[in-house]
Amino acid sequence: MLAADTGIVEEWLSEFKTVPEASIPSYANNLKDKISLVSSLYKVIQDLQSELLEPVCHQLFEFYRSGEELLLQFTLQFLPELIWCYLAVSASKDLQSSGCIEALLLGVYNLEIVDKDGHSRVLSFTIPSLSKPSPSSIGSMALTEGALSQHGLSRVVYSGPHLQREMLTAQNRFEVLTFLLLRYNAALSYMPAVSLQSLCQICSRICVCGYPRQQVRKYKGINSRIPISSEFMVQMLTGIYYAFRLAKQQQQ
Repeated sequence: MLAADTGIVEEWLSEFKTVPEASIPSYANNLKDKISLVSSLYKVIQDLQSELLEPVCHQLFEFYRSGEELLLQFTLQFLPELIWCYLAVSASKDLQSSGCIEALLLGVYNLEIVDKDGHSRVLSFTIPSLSKPSPSSIGSMALTEGALSQHGLSRVVYSGPHLQREMLTAQNRFEVLTFLLLRYNAALSYMPAVSLQSLCQICSRICVCGYPRQQVRKYKGINSRIPISSEFMVQMLTGIYYAFRLAKQQQQ
């Protein structure tokens, strides 16, 4: 990682500590325009040996539990990359190097599944539906939650109650990750193009890793296959389908 990226991230880490509570909404609103910061944060997340990874994960968690919607969305945009990093490390059996990423994923999961009193709850998410229509029939319609609902292109998914988890294991891993990807898909229309691209890239990597066709792809990372659950695959496909539509609209 370049020194410039390090400086940008270090400034971001220290800046939030000095923001007065009354100024947090304005601060959160300005974050979406800091393209260089987002790019630098991706580089930190992708470098599991970075000394900045732990404080970055901690601050992203603080954003998520702040109660400020735009800060929550800022953290959500990195969810696909965080999930990929965890899965890649799991496949390599080197789980110690992903401790802070696992803690962040668990933190977001445990925050989402309980109410303000700490009781388990059933959550409802409105997500795009894959059942209809074909991509050509959607046209140039804006893929907002309201528009999708009006045209019958969304569905309400109920999830829970879920058990709180203290660590990710082979038994509960995809219960947690599937829930997190469902949460991400519910906010898909708010995600920037770089996050949608990350989602598509990690899904592509999962599909090629350990298979012969990996040799003709650009990704030359881990060579072992990454098994996933059927429920996780459904959320992958849902996200990819609408990420392509949203990315196309953002380019217009």
